[in-house]
Amino acid sequence: MRARTHRGTQEIGGTCIEMESSGRRIALDVGLPLDAGEDGHDALLPHVSGFREVDDSLEGVVISHPHQDHYGLAKHVRSGVPICIGEAANRILEAASRYIPGGHWFEDARTYRDRQAFDLGPFHITPYLVDHSAFDAYALLVEADGRRVFYSGDFRAHGRKAVLVEAIIQRPPTDIDVLFMEGTTIGRAGASEGAETESDLEARFAHAFKATRGLHLVWTSSQNIDRLVTLFRAAKRTGRLLLIDLYTAVVLEATGRSSIPQSWWEDVRLYIPHSQRVHIKKNELFDDLGRHSANRVYPGQLQALAKRAVMLFRPHMMRDHGVGKVLDGARLSYSMWGGYLQQEASRRVLAWLEGHGIPYSQIHTSGHASVPDLQRLAAGLAPKRLVPIHSFETAQFGEFFANVERQEDGAWWEV
Repeated sequence: MRARTHRGTQEIGGTCIEMESSGRRIALDVGLPLDAGEDGHDALLPHVSGFREVDDSLEGVVISHPHQDHYGLAKHVRSGVPICIGEAANRILEAASRYIPGGHWFEDARTYRDRQAFDLGPFHITPYLVDHSAFDAYALLVEADGRRVFYSGDFRAHGRKAVLVEAIIQRPPTDIDVLFMEGTTIGRAGASEGAETESDLEARFAHAFKATRGLHLVWTSSQNIDRLVTLFRAAKRTGRLLLIDLYTAVVLEATGRSSIPQSWWEDVRLYIPHSQRVHIKKNELFDDLGRHSANRVYPGQLQALAKRAVMLFRPHMMRDHGVGKVLDGARLSYSMWGGYLQQEASRRVLAWLEGHGIPYSQIHTSGHASVPDLQRLAAGLAPKRLVPIHSFETAQFGEFFANVERQEDGAWWEV
């Protein structure tokens, strides 16, 4: 078996690993680079034979999880190439595609589930569900030619599904020849000290909600399901309702999990901002609206709810008249990676907050493993070779792990 990384040995995001056995090939992830512009994404598609032209030796693409930097270029892969992705992950992408400009899902995907192995040509693939900020994220064990490769995908061990990673560490697959392991946090300040857990964040959010005399806004991703659970729990602890929009409601529904908050739960309310109402009407999303309207509240009801509500915030809400009338005493918690605040669109939000006298603070924890947890996974798997990926600091891996073997993008090597 041979492998080559098309992108990822020197950067975070844009991951794509090609593997070959007996003349047959697969690709693991086809991600969009983090520094990609708004246009020309098809030109960024890795030069894998079969992505653009017909090449029947390409058995398919396996997507590890539904984050753009791992699946974002897959929509440019030639139709007819099998796409494999987690079952719930594809449902979430389908739901989100109705609300996000340029959203994409895989209509003819071959979906998979935790520990249910499947074959693509000579490759025997076993998905391992992991803890990550993306729902339904997997590590992948790939076997062929008597060799065993473990691809970590993106993972962490401090979220609400940390037990999944602990299970891999305690009962790992054996005889791993190569471990492709992400190292997103390597080189970041504090990465060697561990990370706050979602339970830690729950306590911090609860404190922030108690300290807010009006509406508490939270700016976060609707696809970070762990974070939405954290917000629901913190809101409930402080006697507040969680207000979500229809996009968030359909994403939560798509998880297929009865234990995850839903729009019809007693302590959840649906609020649809003006721009989303226009979108629903334009795209005739009335079925979605009908399924989630049991607990709907309207602009005129926000004033009475504000002091006992937590609302998921979107930048387009800056133009919503209903929200604009209930900002007295409001605060905002920012719950995403801090780097996004440097973007021009985020600066406009910060200016809006300042103009309305709304203080904000960041309450967030990474979707990626700390260095100690990376070390525990590597020790548990005990690979013959550890190949760094998904990191800007692959040169530092040797300081933390044994048997490190750095590879270069584009070069084939024997597994």
